[in-house]
Amino acid sequence: MRVDFHTHTTMSDGSLEPHVLIERAVAQGVEMLSITDHDTLAAYAYLPADPRLRIIPGIELSCVWSGVTVHVLGLNVDLSDSVLTAAVAEQEDARDKRAQTIDARLAKRGHSGLYEEARQQVGPDKALGRPDFARILLQRGVVSSMQEAFDRYLGAGKVGDVKTHWPELAEVVDWIVASKGVAVLAHPLHYKLTRSKLRRLVVAFNEAGGRALEVANGRRWNESDLSHLRGLTRDFGMMASIGSDFHAESPWSEVGCEAALVGSCVPVWQAWQ
Repeated sequence: MRVDFHTHTTMSDGSLEPHVLIERAVAQGVEMLSITDHDTLAAYAYLPADPRLRIIPGIELSCVWSGVTVHVLGLNVDLSDSVLTAAVAEQEDARDKRAQTIDARLAKRGHSGLYEEARQQVGPDKALGRPDFARILLQRGVVSSMQEAFDRYLGAGKVGDVKTHWPELAEVVDWIVASKGVAVLAHPLHYKLTRSKLRRLVVAFNEAGGRALEVANGRRWNESDLSHLRGLTRDFGMMASIGSDFHAESPWSEVGCEAALVGSCVPVWQAWQ
């Protein structure tokens, strides 16, 4: 069985439009899929009904714990829940203000009008991010590649590296719980925490109402990582989730994951089968 509870579309920072991602998932034999765009539910307004797979409504929300930015997936959320939709509007507004700050900073470096140009290209629904600014710089010939755009203007420590003030972990989990969804800690190893600090994060997440850990993310895992995360999942009586974290076609991230990756843990999707 193949499932995927962590994917992205053009509504955030993915390369495929929502309906194209659905087709790709079907082609990969995926039976259950969640689109978890960053801080937006916009993709769900564009999804066609498709009997070939089951769609689990989802989102990836940004938050802060102990000074560290972490991501929490909300799976099987109620898309019409007033608490969640209001929170998502706040998140989208935070991202848009960040984009306008990036635009203002780059304008001072002689590159004006980037925000407007990017907005015209992607439409009104998508939250603009640094890749969108990089793309416009590339199209203008300011840089010769997306990587150069980040190296010169948008990467860590550069003029376009603008931080966003995200809500606290417990608040984000509350939003998901209010929408009758399952809060999942996304890619726990990506935060580069020590094992003891990661365990403290899992404790805080669990106490806040988090109910699952993402034990496998894309193809960037090994047996040691799987064993560690499965162990944490069992230690706290939580469920296990898996996802490709698909953004674009690449050797390390194709849509679909084998269900067996959860091992002996309780799969997060058991209640949806």
